[in-house]
Amino acid sequence: MLKHSLLYTLIQNDKVGRWVILCITAMAFVIPFLNLVMPEGSFFHVPTYVVTLLGKYLCYALLALALDLVWGYCGILSLGHGAFFALGGYAMGMYLMRQIGDRSMYGNADLPDFMVFLNWTELPWYWQGFDMFGFAMLMVVLVPGILAFLFGWLAFRSRVTGVYLSIITQALTYALMQAFFLNDFGFGGNNGLTDFKDILGFNIQADGTRVALFFITAMILVVSYLVCRFITESKFGRVLVAIRDSESRARFLGYRVEHYKLLVFVFSAALAGIAGALFVPQVGIINPGEFSPINSIEIVIWVALGGRGTLYGAIIGAIVVNYAKTYFTGAFPEIWLFFLGALFVLSTTSLPQGLVGLAEKLMKKVKPLPIHDTEAKPEEKVNKEAEA
Repeated sequence: MLKHSLLYTLIQNDKVGRWVILCITAMAFVIPFLNLVMPEGSFFHVPTYVVTLLGKYLCYALLALALDLVWGYCGILSLGHGAFFALGGYAMGMYLMRQIGDRSMYGNADLPDFMVFLNWTELPWYWQGFDMFGFAMLMVVLVPGILAFLFGWLAFRSRVTGVYLSIITQALTYALMQAFFLNDFGFGGNNGLTDFKDILGFNIQADGTRVALFFITAMILVVSYLVCRFITESKFGRVLVAIRDSESRARFLGYRVEHYKLLVFVFSAALAGIAGALFVPQVGIINPGEFSPINSIEIVIWVALGGRGTLYGAIIGAIVVNYAKTYFTGAFPEIWLFFLGALFVLSTTSLPQGLVGLAEKLMKKVKPLPIHDTEAKPEEKVNKEAEA
């Protein structure tokens, strides 16, 4: 029965992907157990701040997965995926701000603190509905998706490709950053949205809530990986690869290239928005800095270092780079950017297929002899004995 299931079909030829999914799933169950059940003095206890840190890494992995889908399989080098990530984060942040109620500094249940400080008298129309969790989650997907649709429709219809498309996506995220920095824009200006209290009635600082957010993030990452795998293994995915390899030839064969690119670009943006929504309650803040162009460039580094066009390589790259970033910022706070730059140079000059490609080369070198060779040895021994 398992052999005929869709899940088996997706992972049967994806050995590394199977291990990545297995590791993330195991983490989703083991880490909460070690945090909630094991006593704090135990060697096996995982502190809550580590759970939060791992949850943040998984959010970044989901974001890298979204970029790898459009860059690795369709050749769209987007330098603006940080904008979709931030928009999803702001949608979640608006919901969390509405949950604060009269427990805010100014005690105004109708307006967030920054609006009271700016002498606003009523909630803007675009904040309406964000007191409902379902509406907010819908906006997490719709807002980045609609922006990606409008941008992609204009860009792909005009056949903007290559470096020009990358520059335009970079300009998009920079323009949004400038807009969100304005206090009059209604999103908290430079300070952004923070001081969250509850999510669905649960204290956002409680260990149980943190663990639940980590578990949900891990499961969504696994499901998203399988969905992306389904896309890349389907006929639709093969057309995407054809567009990546030769867009003009795919168009000559009769495929509406702009439709394929637009659809996968919108889906990728929605996935990035979900990553941002999962990121905000775990980190506790969202501000315009998330729109920073350098953030979008970092995502490209994650994918390039892990292995472009493999999906699991993007996940591995995001986790490795962000762990290294955490370590280097603590050990070498003044020069950690040089380490990050060295990683990028190393991946582009010496590791064109990323860590995944390097691992495959090493595995081929240490691959054991074929079975028939090992079985030939006793026969050779018998022949030698007969000749003697």
